[in-house]
Amino acid sequence: MVFAHDTEGALVAAVELVNSAEPPVTMTAPDELAAFFRRHAYTGRLEGDQSELDAVHRILPRLRTLLTSSRDDAVVQINEILDEARALPQLVRHGDTDWHLHATRDDRPLHERILVETAMAMIDVVRADELSRLDICADGDCEALVLDLSRNRSRRFCSTTCGNRAAVAAYRARQAN
Repeated sequence: MVFAHDTEGALVAAVELVNSAEPPVTMTAPDELAAFFRRHAYTGRLEGDQSELDAVHRILPRLRTLLTSSRDDAVVQINEILDEARALPQLVRHGDTDWHLHATRDDRPLHERILVETAMAMIDVVRADELSRLDICADGDCEALVLDLSRNRSRRFCSTTCGNRAAVAAYRARQAN
């Protein structure tokens, strides 16, 4: 494990959320947001309506910028997010999840909780100087984010689709020579 379980979970969720805006666009209906909420074990309030989905969509550019920033720029953004939310880190335990950090109350809007949880996860990334674990997909036709949690730092593509497309292109290029 590269990071603590809550850090990894928040990073995986943030990358999935940001990538939902890349073709093919996903998370277009409130029920898809509810499925995301359950899949990533978010706790607290879920309105499950279009306005909540719209609010989540509005934070996607900010999340993308945070996840692709340089270390110093990420620190500025992390501090802004935490300050805006008046974040107060606390250890919590719920369900089957052992002690971990939450920095905003469960009754806060989902988009705010997502931003704060991502900012808290990025604190660990910055402190460990591991921003290289976040990158853009190596497929030249894809702008999706890649979160590399592998030990050997070998993940270059956002999905097997992009990896396969690159492998086929490389194979065809070799055959053409």
